[in-house]
Amino acid sequence: MIIRSIKATPVNIPFVAPYRFSYGAIASLTKTVIELETEDGVVGLGECADGDRAADVEVMGVRLVGRDIRLVTEAVRLCVPSMAYSPWDNVLAKRRVFGGIEMAMWDARGKTEGLPLWHLLGGKVRDEIALTEYFAFRDPGPAHPGEATPVEIAKFCAEMIDKHDAQIFEGKLATFDLTTEVDMVREVRAAIGDRELRLDANGGWVLPTAKRAIKALGPYDVAWYEEPVENYEEMAALRSVTEAGLSSHRIDLRRAVELGAPDAIVTNINELGGMSGAVDFIRSCVRFDIGFRFHSGETGVASAAYLHLSAALEPVREASQTLLRWYADDVIEGGPMQPRSGTLPVPTGPGLGVAIDPKALARCHQRYCDEGAFPAGQTGGGYGGHFRKS
Repeated sequence: MIIRSIKATPVNIPFVAPYRFSYGAIASLTKTVIELETEDGVVGLGECADGDRAADVEVMGVRLVGRDIRLVTEAVRLCVPSMAYSPWDNVLAKRRVFGGIEMAMWDARGKTEGLPLWHLLGGKVRDEIALTEYFAFRDPGPAHPGEATPVEIAKFCAEMIDKHDAQIFEGKLATFDLTTEVDMVREVRAAIGDRELRLDANGGWVLPTAKRAIKALGPYDVAWYEEPVENYEEMAALRSVTEAGLSSHRIDLRRAVELGAPDAIVTNINELGGMSGAVDFIRSCVRFDIGFRFHSGETGVASAAYLHLSAALEPVREASQTLLRWYADDVIEGGPMQPRSGTLPVPTGPGLGVAIDPKALARCHQRYCDEGAFPAGQTGGGYGGHFRKS
């Protein structure tokens, strides 16, 4: 179980149509796929979620060559500074990169031992993992018309129920004027009946706007608001206008306990430093009665890791997010996963239970080479042009 080499490949995963959110609009996702090979010829798969990190992965990988894939704690000491902050190093970036490599270590171990990841994590408590169905205003794609009006978005949601038996819907806010978005939510609620409805503003509102918006949306039985505002203090101030759950991508468990908000953290494996870090963090969330779920936007590699962790850890009860229905390509065999009745089955094969499709990996890498990170097709400021609405 000794590491022979670690290779990283940046890829672009395109959407069938660019979707709009508070940062602008985005036509694809840039990820880094990791292939860790052991001296026995076993290849473990991992993923970095935050763009092209191929060079960083390969530099870090040099430190791990010759190491045992089972010795995760030793690998952390070799790769990630032990302090929370350093003026000489980017601790967060190293933790994210290591998280992708560590995922590959777990996958390689599972493949070597012939066991699925959930087995290595202590067993599973569920066979099906609940996921949300996303909706948003979408610009036209190469072969997709997008959705430009509230009625068109509601028709999309109704179609997802008819075709896929979608159960929980989550939609993007803070992209248009409030009147239009309230119209959208009203139309969606009519289309989905009494199914659970969540709304995600990606921190796009200032506090007064968030209060006005939440009051206006009150009649439509919203179960969760994700990042209606950017910080925890403003989120706690929203308690006076809604009983809905509040969630955030920002990770500060101590502050969440102090303020009583948010109710749940929504993040990925890389932010937590890998599979082991995710297990530890989720257990801490349980201790302080803070919910946890995974967010959307990874390839089939990290998506499989989410499924295994959600299967093995009983506290991950709430539906996690997914954009899988919007993917036009993926790097794994079989292409993008397709939820049915609001769930995906936990993979049963060894390790992550997914395999790279070499042709698909090459195709997605070439797309990255041709387009660059977060390619054209953006509007409203483009990805990274974050603005808050007053």
